[in-house]
Amino acid sequence: MSKKKVVKAFAPGAISSFFEIFDTNPDGTPIVDLSCIGARGGGFGLELGVHTTVTLEEAFKSGVKIFINGQFAPEALVSQAVAWMFLGKVSKQFSVVVDHRIDVPVGMGFGTSAGGALTTGLALREALGLSLTYNQVGQIAHLAELEFHTGLGTVSSLSDSGGLVLVTEPGAPGVCKLDRIPFSSNYVVVAGFYGSKISKDDVFYSSVGRKLEVNRFGRAALVGILEEPSVVNFLSCCWLFAQRAGFASERVCELVRLAVEAGAVGAAQNMIGEAVHAVVLKENASFVVDAFKRVLPMEQVLCCGVDLQGARLVDNVDEKAF
Repeated sequence: MSKKKVVKAFAPGAISSFFEIFDTNPDGTPIVDLSCIGARGGGFGLELGVHTTVTLEEAFKSGVKIFINGQFAPEALVSQAVAWMFLGKVSKQFSVVVDHRIDVPVGMGFGTSAGGALTTGLALREALGLSLTYNQVGQIAHLAELEFHTGLGTVSSLSDSGGLVLVTEPGAPGVCKLDRIPFSSNYVVVAGFYGSKISKDDVFYSSVGRKLEVNRFGRAALVGILEEPSVVNFLSCCWLFAQRAGFASERVCELVRLAVEAGAVGAAQNMIGEAVHAVVLKENASFVVDAFKRVLPMEQVLCCGVDLQGARLVDNVDEKAF
């Protein structure tokens, strides 16, 4: 009988509200040390996110299969890369099945790629019995995101304990510097999103002039936030960033207006997606949800609490230990 191990992990949906790109040195030359590439920024971890189950079984030849919401997903290259990097650390051959159940939108600025990468790493570390710290797992996930151009700093934000996270210095987990703005459990996040996606390549890997422009407004946002680190001011600075940097479409502007008029304490755009997240007192959440539903289908509006733990292992069942 083949030996099998099943390990589960969870990563919060990670909304980035603003960012500043760091992939070059001050003189414009590329940063060689990939662990130092990243972004300054900030955003929210959600109670909804990426639930990952990794099934590991001894095999004659190693292989990796990724599933997303029950469907075979060969396009999930980041999670696949993480799995192979972990398999490269052991001498035995294993069949790996990674099953992601994602309950936030994909490609709309909810950090699903980073969440999938980090949960795959956390689960495989446990399943393979590897002696790696949390940051070392996070660094592998961070490198995979960089390789496939799916993100710069989201893995780092997910490695914090959750809430309203600030990445004040860029880099992989263990290299970056993190801080948080205290966040009341009386708040929830209401998000609305359209179907269209914004290409990250058009921003992260675009012209030097475009990156300098985005970074100038990103730096201004962080300075403004740190001058008054409150939820209200955070959202205000981030919404100003989205407008100045040219990300806010007319539809995004409409969602922000509707949220504030319906009683949200503030709202900003998901980075990067045609989507908006509003922070609302629980008793006012239904008003913002209803306002969003005036312009969006019900399935394109979500409401949930803010996660205060970060990515982690959960509910693990050891079928047969190695």
